[in-house]
Amino acid sequence: MLEKISHTTPLNVRFNECDPLQIVWHGNYLKYFEEGREDFCRHHGISYLHAKQHGISTPVVKSVCEHKLPLKYGDKFQVETSFKNSEAAKMIFEYKLFKDNELICTGQTVQVFLNETGDLQLQNPPFFLDWKLKMGFI
Repeated sequence: MLEKISHTTPLNVRFNECDPLQIVWHGNYLKYFEEGREDFCRHHGISYLHAKQHGISTPVVKSVCEHKLPLKYGDKFQVETSFKNSEAAKMIFEYKLFKDNELICTGQTVQVFLNETGDLQLQNPPFFLDWKLKMGFI
């Protein structure tokens, strides 16, 4: 049984993501996490649109970001996004940002499942259990 799967997304620092010193503004790291998460989900067949088709939304309820080194305008870097398996009705993603094989930032997000009326789902939705089975988590 798997505990984790990963996917790597290449990105570039854009001018509008930087402060006047041409260093990436700290809030943009969460955007990089989201880009990595969306790419991971598309790659592994569990996108936000897939959840929506099943009447489920998946809001982020926790985010953690630890900065090691700065990114600057024009840098090319990679977001390594990992899904960490949990028996609870939530999705845990972990992130590592690398530039030239050097660790830039680490982080984590936790998402829960809400139904169409916004009620918290305490059990994993069937489509998510099907995906976990297909991926070898259960």
